[in-house]
Amino acid sequence: MPTPGWSSQVGRKKFDSFGCDTWSSYVVSARDSTGALVGLARAISDDVTICYLQDILVNPRHQRNGLGKALVDNVIERYVHVRQKVLLTDDEPGQRAFYESMGFVEGHDFSPTPLRAFVQIGS
Repeated sequence: MPTPGWSSQVGRKKFDSFGCDTWSSYVVSARDSTGALVGLARAISDDVTICYLQDILVNPRHQRNGLGKALVDNVIERYVHVRQKVLLTDDEPGQRAFYESMGFVEGHDFSPTPLRAFVQIGS
């Protein structure tokens, strides 16, 4: 079964030459002992009020060993002073638990009042 994110993003684009450094505010990556990309997180931020976690991708062979959490933690640490950290993700069963374990809350579950999220995705 293809892994959301990794197969759709990395399989479609070569992230090493994708321009992540140019078009992102912050990029953190992980490589194996051969130098191959095995994980990537990137964010776009105004560095004041909002940080949007654009991609959090981990090669399926390197999942469930703390790499994804380490990548997200690195981004959160960089933007600790920013009030809003936002991300959109696939409706994959394990993703809710993964992000909730790091303090993220789905918009409709936010309290004291729920938040609304709006998205427009082009073709």
